Amino acid sequence: MTAAARFPSRRTPAPAERSGGPRPRPDLDALTGLRTGKPSFYSEYRVNAERLRRVIGSLDRISAALVRTLEGSEALVRAVADAAADHLSADWVVLALVDGELTDAQPRHVVIGPDGVEWSDLQLVPDRVRRHIVLLQGALGVGCDDSDRRHLHVPIRLNGRTVGGFVAWTPADREIDDTDHSVLRILAGQTASALQNCALLDRAERLHARTAAQAEDLRTRNDELMRTQQALGAARQREVLDNERHRIARELHDSVTQYALSAGMHIELCRSEIDDPRLLEHLDTAKDLTRRAVEQLRSAIYALNDDDHADKDLPSMLRQLSTVHMPDELRVEVTIGGTPIPLPHEHEQSLFRIAGEALFNTAMHASASRAVVRLAYQPDRVRLSISDDGGAAPDQIRRTLRAASVRGPSGEHRGLVNMDARAREMGGTLRFRRSRIGGLQVQVDVPSGTARRENP
Repeated sequence: MTAAARFPSRRTPAPAERSGGPRPRPDLDALTGLRTGKPSFYSEYRVNAERLRRVIGSLDRISAALVRTLEGSEALVRAVADAAADHLSADWVVLALVDGELTDAQPRHVVIGPDGVEWSDLQLVPDRVRRHIVLLQGALGVGCDDSDRRHLHVPIRLNGRTVGGFVAWTPADREIDDTDHSVLRILAGQTASALQNCALLDRAERLHARTAAQAEDLRTRNDELMRTQQALGAARQREVLDNERHRIARELHDSVTQYALSAGMHIELCRSEIDDPRLLEHLDTAKDLTRRAVEQLRSAIYALNDDDHADKDLPSMLRQLSTVHMPDELRVEVTIGGTPIPLPHEHEQSLFRIAGEALFNTAMHASASRAVVRLAYQPDRVRLSISDDGGAAPDQIRRTLRAASVRGPSGEHRGLVNMDARAREMGGTLRFRRSRIGGLQVQVDVPSGTARRENP
């Protein structure tokens, strides 16, 4: 043996290796460290070397086939059948699974014919091949004559039971030896484990998908439960507010209104006993003020007891407010501009209360004969304005509101403070300015639903 055989030189990588092309055949010489310039004297060595080279190549292809577990059972079954056909250089190779075993694996059989072509129509394959498929799938014993060196059958076993098998027929110039049996047995054992892993992986993915769907369903149900809980809380809050409003209405009717009526009766009794014109004039003024107080009390009692507006929209509530709750000498007009859009229930209630408070102030303090309520729906906001022809001055109203806000909840000018607080709670603004009809204009701007979503 030469020095070159004892110390093999480094092999320059082939172009295909450098470029990532097809993998080269295993270099047996490099693995064994043997080189010879006289291969004709080592015929047995050459036969064994070629067999070993073929086995290593087959095991390499088998490994590449078995790692396709993540691609699913279909890709795995076809890759294993191709690896077996390639190793045996077979004319026909059949891989079939027993009915009822590895039920998640698909396809149930693969037939590789000459030139590595897959045959899907069993009616076109030779009778001997079709008969073996039927026997394999029925878990019937399939054997081959040991003297037939071109026919091979290897069962696929898992946990002591047969789950399928390989059957192969090689051409006349390719005999099957013990090495081929060993390679196919290794392939059969690894195929069973790989198919089981495929089934477990597929089952795990389905369970994960089902768990994700159930989690999404639980999230949806939880959101619905939260919305229902909020609706119940709002309903409970409205019930408490309604009960309180009815209680206040009862107290006003049973006490304050009766006192005001009694005061009016006493004033009328005094008028019948007095002849002094100056005193009579004062009594007439007191009687008129008492009548106005009774009217306002009745309007307030009606508003507190009125539950019908809870199911109405804001324009309808404003029209009802202008016709029912105002004194006869005040003429109220309501106009609606733009396309009405739904607002949150609490916002509509707040705007309704602001309009009611503004009209009450107009009737009681402004000495006005006309009021105009305008509700304008604009792209980014809703504007409510209450204008009158009375004598109130915007600057004086602003100073009064600032002073009342500084003094705190003393009860004086609480109407103005409540109007401002309601506007702020809605994210809006409250302004006072001179109206076009000569008096005061109360203006409230509230962002619409679209504006709130775009600019929270």
